[in-house]
Amino acid sequence: LMGDNSKDFPRSYALMDMVSLLPGDMLCKVDRAAMAVGLETRVPLLNKNIVEFSLRLPMKYKVRENKGKWILRELLYRSVPARLIDRPKKGFAVPLGNWLRTDLRDWAESMLDETMIKNTGLFHYESVNRLWKQHLKGLDVSSNLWPILMMNQWYIANKE
Repeated sequence: LMGDNSKDFPRSYALMDMVSLLPGDMLCKVDRAAMAVGLETRVPLLNKNIVEFSLRLPMKYKVRENKGKWILRELLYRSVPARLIDRPKKGFAVPLGNWLRTDLRDWAESMLDETMIKNTGLFHYESVNRLWKQHLKGLDVSSNLWPILMMNQWYIANKE
């Protein structure tokens, strides 16, 4: 996938996203969210013909002035107001930080309990506890806590 010179980097990066990030993360999230509410979804830009066309396009039609999707933006400007195109992305991450303070709090506290942390022997309790307290005070450190929680949950499920 990776070429020898820096001009190949954007194409290589896009190909890696296409084979890993899309099926393993983004499309999975869209599918689960849609199924949760009984919604049928389509991903029109992943049509086989569109993907093949985009893979053949020279990079100058994809990125200009540090803006991606250049050719798509130019087509959209013909029928969609610029204010809807030229705005920051809005992701659809789960509100994990909030969940850990509310619905998942009891579970999280059991996974981050001093005895649990010391039994696994994988983490330094004082550091984990400091993170948890920061999180409860409103600083979202869920991305640091989640791997610890998952590791401890795995430990419980797989001990002996």
